Amino acid sequence: MTAMTAAQYREGGMTSEERMVIFASSLGTVFEWYDFYIYGTLAPILAAQFFSGVNPTAAFIFTLLAFAAGFAVRPFGALFFGRLGDLVGRKYTFIITMTLMGVGTFFIGLLPSYASVGIIAPIILIGLRLVQGLALGGEYGGAAIYVCEHAPRNKRGFYTSWIQTTATLGLFMALLLVLGVRTSVGEAAFVGKPEVFWAAWRIPFLLSAVLLAVSIWIRLRLNESPVFQKMKAEGKGSKRPLSEAFGTWANLKIAILALFGATAGEAVIWYGGQFYALFFLTQTLKVPAINAQIMIAIGLLLGTPFFIVFGWLSDKIGRKPIILAGFALGVITYFPIFQGITHFANPKLEAALASAPVTVVADPSECSFQFNPVGTAKFTTSCDIAKSALVARSVNYQNVDAPKGTKAVVKIGDQTIATDTPNFAQVLGQAISAHGYPASANPAEINYVMTVLLLTVLVIYVTLVYAPIAAWLVELFPTRIRYTGLSLPYHIGNGWFGGFLPATVFAIVAATGNIYSGLWYPIVVAVMSLVIGTFFLSETRTRDIRTYQHLNP
Repeated sequence: MTAMTAAQYREGGMTSEERMVIFASSLGTVFEWYDFYIYGTLAPILAAQFFSGVNPTAAFIFTLLAFAAGFAVRPFGALFFGRLGDLVGRKYTFIITMTLMGVGTFFIGLLPSYASVGIIAPIILIGLRLVQGLALGGEYGGAAIYVCEHAPRNKRGFYTSWIQTTATLGLFMALLLVLGVRTSVGEAAFVGKPEVFWAAWRIPFLLSAVLLAVSIWIRLRLNESPVFQKMKAEGKGSKRPLSEAFGTWANLKIAILALFGATAGEAVIWYGGQFYALFFLTQTLKVPAINAQIMIAIGLLLGTPFFIVFGWLSDKIGRKPIILAGFALGVITYFPIFQGITHFANPKLEAALASAPVTVVADPSECSFQFNPVGTAKFTTSCDIAKSALVARSVNYQNVDAPKGTKAVVKIGDQTIATDTPNFAQVLGQAISAHGYPASANPAEINYVMTVLLLTVLVIYVTLVYAPIAAWLVELFPTRIRYTGLSLPYHIGNGWFGGFLPATVFAIVAATGNIYSGLWYPIVVAVMSLVIGTFFLSETRTRDIRTYQHLNP
């Protein structure tokens, strides 16, 4: 213990024990992120399997919310496991969280569909997602703190940047496994039928049992964090980490500023640049799922090394300037980048948007917010009927107010279609196609090089905001309440601001009819963090993380 405590404040090279700490912590965290994101990768299939009792648009939103449910409870997991980590130690806490995550993933692979057992299927599914969310709420903080407390003082950003690669590597691993199984068995066997239990989409979930066993075995070989051991040996640990972390203004202020000035902005750039990019390709641009997943996977492969680059750089110039640069770049360039993705991935859609703009002219009092996660609402007004039909075809449209009582009409170029037209949806679909709107992106017309380049830029933004965030958060909080204090703002930021991004953006687009309008959500949040982080958070790279008392934010 004494040797390790001294070693972390030296400035030499990485020891074999430090390599094992980084490898074991990273491997387990990769596994947890793989578990969590395999669900998001297969969201459209899971919508058909477990939410087949509602309309397709509602089913997809419901599936996204089930995905987000795991994120919603992450702060509660952070409170429970954060307290446990500050009381009993970092190592055993994140072994427990990893086990819970793996068990939840495995049982999703065994869950019968809605067609087989009815409403109990989605209820159990969401329950398993809640267990996973609670577990993930305790995992990240433990792994980041464990590595940082082992690191030499001048390499905390570099060492923890390996942990930061794990979320992207977990997504990359999920994409690769899904693609491998999908292509080897064929689309029909992979998707299966809801009324038939076995389909190959279950394989990625069931394989988590093997990954879980390997990860637990490796993590059990680790020793406890030397900083935590030293604190416990001196009898200076917190007996009430929750009340000390959030009942004391000095510590609570740090948590609040860390949330709004760092983790919220980091979360929306992270999920906007990776998950929403995938949803945008498949749901809005109608790029075939396999093509979209391959392009995202290549972008992740090209961008992931920058986690290490920016983690290393944060030890040289600081955490704050790198993270704030990521916020600023996202704010400035998100709109042109996503417009560029449309240009290169579905040029026919871009051309149709320019040459044949679509307008819905309707009484605004008849226009509902088209967000129906449980499929119980009935959108029967002429405005709702028109918008629902356009959203189903991923057609961009503008809203124009009409006098009260006016029946809605849809204008496509110089053609006007009234909603009371017989077979309105069919006539509208024919008009949309006639004006050049494609039913899906043509794989032969996709500019793969430029699309992947833009996706890689988005991943690099992710590395800017995410690579230094672990070291920054660890350095903000004192050892006594570090696990508790760090975990809550991190998981509120990532669990709520980030985790709800896909569902929020999807609903905004459905409501407004503008395929880019949902980008305002990550942009506004990033602006907030840019301002608060600039003026209220300090640089921390030179701090002594052995302190047991509160620090200035």
